[in-house]
Amino acid sequence: MRCPFCGAQETKVKDSRLSGEGDQVRRRRRCTACNERFTTYESVEMNLPRVIKQDDSRVAFNGRKLRAGMSRALEKRAVATEQIDAAIFRITRKLSSSGEAEVSSREIGDLVMEELRNLDQVAYVRFASVYRKFEDVNAFREEIERLQKLQTREGQNHHHPSAESVEKK
Repeated sequence: MRCPFCGAQETKVKDSRLSGEGDQVRRRRRCTACNERFTTYESVEMNLPRVIKQDDSRVAFNGRKLRAGMSRALEKRAVATEQIDAAIFRITRKLSSSGEAEVSSREIGDLVMEELRNLDQVAYVRFASVYRKFEDVNAFREEIERLQKLQTREGQNHHHPSAESVEKK
């Protein structure tokens, strides 16, 4: 690994440990020429599909763009970096395991919406406003109502017995 400080080729690994969800190795290195220390990350290169954009052009999947979009939506929200990393990992895993050679940007946006809905409702609505090109306040209202209905439905699906029904047994 080339030293980012002096450009020397010889560096020594001082410490290695798993990072993220165990899908990445963090290595502390020391340059043998200038003795500076630096960190590198090693991860598996996944075979991700090409992205079909709205204008029908095809581009390589860019994980940095995915992270940037989610980070913008989550700006100033109380969501841990580990939760964001896990969400990005789930999205890329779904994309790579799909077996598809190409995927539409809309499908990726839908996966991001699903993850944001589970992470933070404000971030979800922020992302939705850009992703679905909200034109006015009514679009925000409709999306919030849709989110509330979805939560109500999910709450009913995960219904726990009430104290009353437990006491009767």
